Amino acid sequence: MSSAARPLKGCRSPALAGAVTVPGDKSISHRALILGGMALGETRITGLLEAEDVLNTAEAVRAFGALVVRQGPGAWKVSGTGVGGWRRPEDVLDFGNSGTGSRLVMGAMATTPVTAVFTGDASLRKRPMGRVLEPLKLYGAEYDARPGGLMPVTLKGAVEAMPADYLVPMASAQVKSAMLLAALNAPGRSRITQKTLTRDHTEKMLKAFGADITVEPLADGGEAITIGGEAELTAISVAVPRDPSSAAFAIVAALIVPGSDILLHDVLLNPRRTGLFTTLQEMGADLVIVNERESGGEKIGDIKVRASALKGVEVPPERVPDMIDEFPVLSVAAAFAEGNTIMRGLEELRVKESDRLAAIIAGLRVNGVTVQELEDGMVVQGFADGVPGGGKVTTHMDHRIAMAFLVMGLASKDPVTVDDTAMIATSFPEFENLMGGLGAVFAAG
Repeated sequence: MSSAARPLKGCRSPALAGAVTVPGDKSISHRALILGGMALGETRITGLLEAEDVLNTAEAVRAFGALVVRQGPGAWKVSGTGVGGWRRPEDVLDFGNSGTGSRLVMGAMATTPVTAVFTGDASLRKRPMGRVLEPLKLYGAEYDARPGGLMPVTLKGAVEAMPADYLVPMASAQVKSAMLLAALNAPGRSRITQKTLTRDHTEKMLKAFGADITVEPLADGGEAITIGGEAELTAISVAVPRDPSSAAFAIVAALIVPGSDILLHDVLLNPRRTGLFTTLQEMGADLVIVNERESGGEKIGDIKVRASALKGVEVPPERVPDMIDEFPVLSVAAAFAEGNTIMRGLEELRVKESDRLAAIIAGLRVNGVTVQELEDGMVVQGFADGVPGGGKVTTHMDHRIAMAFLVMGLASKDPVTVDDTAMIATSFPEFENLMGGLGAVFAAG
């Protein structure tokens, strides 16, 4: 634990109540900055998530030569260089904790003949970058990294870029997106295929910026995405919807704290991001989506949640990519459910900000929850009458582990302590204030 660590306790709370708006979606915020930096003209972004991960992406886009200006809370202007117009950064690019920002920017620069050095915090330097760097070599890029493809990484963009035809071997929106962004400055047409559907914000936003992109469903349930290179992107206005991954913490808190009744405004309802909501409804959650509408090509709506008696379920493995970031907080909901909740297909959690699967299991066990660890997942045995709590959770610098177990403490019999909350600022700096406004009780750890 670092000297700057901020331990915190989630404590048994009164009923949560009120209406709140969570921060802007992190995935869309990253992409809006990057594509704005590659487009011609002035891209105007509203609702941008101003958390450390996204601010590091903004700084990287600026380092490649785009003009990136904050005009007010959540309001940003990006004047891009045009595709292929990025220059060599003068300094090392530090992405902090952000796997998304670093991997997408690697893709965006990989077919431009410049060199950049990528690094991050201690957690990011342990995460595998080879899964992005190796396929980028198909375009003609080269790289040097620590053994295992770990940061720091020196990436050399292709001098004579080539189109690529690539099958993404794992369910990863980051790898797919990096390959699509790289294709923009390669000649001809590139084809990126995925067997498992992953979040499609990159495809939607590329189309909005004017890219020549087609998505073809495949007989095996996958997709083939074809994109034209030597592209000209045109600046647009982007209104960032609210992040369902951030909304998840308030939703689960309201479900497990008796008597709670809350409303969350303007939440992104992209079908490839709503797996948690579907799963919670299957568990018996009183979770209702109202006022559905479209904004910037994405479906959004308001979510009403009331405290509910939950039952254990088996989560279909094919749903995992639609809720990959929500398993820490789903495991908390499962701990308060009657019966067992079975989760398989979670191999990707081994290579998140931490070995997230191991961190979830350890956090549950230290708070008295029985968990069976599977090779690709876990079985959580719930307490319908309340989780014991009282444990101290090691977060491993993982923001979602920290927030999930603080939520557990709001309804457990004894407080739940997390060893550090400093990293929550990477994705949800308003977490404590927003939850506190609903009635959540936190105390110094």
